Amino acid sequence: MKQEIRKEFSRSLNREMEYAVYGDAGKICLVFPSQNGRFYDFEHFGMVEMLRPEIESGKLQLVCADGIDGETWSNAERPPRERIETHEAWFRYVMDELVPRAKADNPRSPTLMTTGCSMGGFHAANFFFRAPQVFDTVIALSGVYEAGYFFGGYMDDLVYLNSPVDSLANMPLDHTYLEVFRRRRLIFCVGQGAWEEDLLKSTRRLEDVLRAKNVPAWFDYWGFDVSHDWVWWRRQIRYFVERLGL
Repeated sequence: MKQEIRKEFSRSLNREMEYAVYGDAGKICLVFPSQNGRFYDFEHFGMVEMLRPEIESGKLQLVCADGIDGETWSNAERPPRERIETHEAWFRYVMDELVPRAKADNPRSPTLMTTGCSMGGFHAANFFFRAPQVFDTVIALSGVYEAGYFFGGYMDDLVYLNSPVDSLANMPLDHTYLEVFRRRRLIFCVGQGAWEEDLLKSTRRLEDVLRAKNVPAWFDYWGFDVSHDWVWWRRQIRYFVERLGL
């Protein structure tokens, strides 16, 4: 399996950003790290190994982005507007720099899928809902889908834009994105065991919103023994990728 770690300067963030690439062909899957995690976590916690068959057969290529949650979603000491503006700069880095770079390197994958666990699941869903013209598949594992979980009672235009439960709930039924969502593959999974309580509630809220908008999605609630942990996310990513039939 071809593996490469890259470091490139980001105009959006005015700093160097690292990311990892696994494989050199197939559908591009943009991977987001869990809260305060790094681009190498997907490999270090065994997730890349779970997808080795698809990567080595040329069906799937992973592009693992680096995150800056410590400056944004996790940093309650910073003013909330600064936090969300920094997040938007990172969003632009991913969409305007990392995604085009990945597509230029692998032009046979015109659209991407995206995935992540925990906070990575939130990012995967958020990017998917904000840019369905770029992403045709999302696998979000144990995510929380409302910004209030991190910003408390604070809300402004950018926080709202990055809060799928809120922004989707108010999306008009004739919005063009809703028809695009209906042609995409949406998978949301969460356990019902330890440390999944808040994420379970948020996932159910997202399910209610999408159902009200007539957007079909696969919501899969695993057992009461399924905790918020990599041992379960490894099983889940294998399970869902197999069923996508890449």
